[in-house]
Amino acid sequence: MHENEHDRYDLLVVGSANADLVIGVERRPAAGETVLGSDLAVHPGGKGGNQAVAAARLGARTALLARVGDDAHGRLLLDSQRAAGVDTSGVLVGGAPTGVALITVDPSGDNSIVVSPGANGRLTPEDIRAAGPLFEAARVVSVQLEIPLDTVAEVAGAMSPGTRLVLNPSPPAPLPNSVLAVCDPLVVNEHEARYILGEAAGATPREWARGLLKLGPRSVVVTLGAAGALVADSRTGALVTVPSPQVEAVDTTGAGDAFTAALAWRLGLGEELTVAAAFAVRVGAAAVTRQGAQASFPTAEEVSGP
Repeated sequence: MHENEHDRYDLLVVGSANADLVIGVERRPAAGETVLGSDLAVHPGGKGGNQAVAAARLGARTALLARVGDDAHGRLLLDSQRAAGVDTSGVLVGGAPTGVALITVDPSGDNSIVVSPGANGRLTPEDIRAAGPLFEAARVVSVQLEIPLDTVAEVAGAMSPGTRLVLNPSPPAPLPNSVLAVCDPLVVNEHEARYILGEAAGATPREWARGLLKLGPRSVVVTLGAAGALVADSRTGALVTVPSPQVEAVDTTGAGDAFTAALAWRLGLGEELTVAAAFAVRVGAAAVTRQGAQASFPTAEEVSGP
């Protein structure tokens, strides 16, 4: 343990960092067809990068453990993390090009995405083992599934006593019981809940939460978009719905990442799960009122309301 409290991180995010390449199109091209699009916009993204920026902007002492390429996109991502106040000493460089998401957006706002994982796919269990001091210094560790599953399993095994693991299984993939058992909470949306539960999912968020708890996590949070979130804790057996403020949604990109980051940070401060979730839904709601992912993330002042 660190003797000096200042050496600790509120949150260590282990995950992906992508460059999002976005082009607006009137319609998607058919096979063999070329269509004209808008000017290319390049945004820093990836679930790991998004969560780290969201937490740092709220005021959390945040570190990111990720891998980027030794290229212009990697430098963009490092610069955007540092600008937000994230400690990037855990960001590894090289091994493959930086991960990229190619995104086309049509006039209705629907998007089609091709993801090239690149360096994210080269974040290995060895990288996790080599980052021991980061884990020892973190109150909470947050991880998603845009990195290899064996790396996620290594993260779950690297948790020191007193450190809490927050896992958002996105994009959804089968999770070993050893990983599920450490999640506190497992954070899922409807799509991810249904994927994990399969045929036995049931129809309501309450059924999903109960079913997910049976798989072993210590707690579960089901995000419900404009309806807020449902919190389930194995220790108390409580199922609590946390309503969201009503907002005019402009762009939901990254809102789930902002929610999870805010939740993880507040849990690290010692807040009870329902209280932390109530704060996190306000952060998620604020994020959907602006365009973009990282650009839309609020500061603590902007969500401190009543």
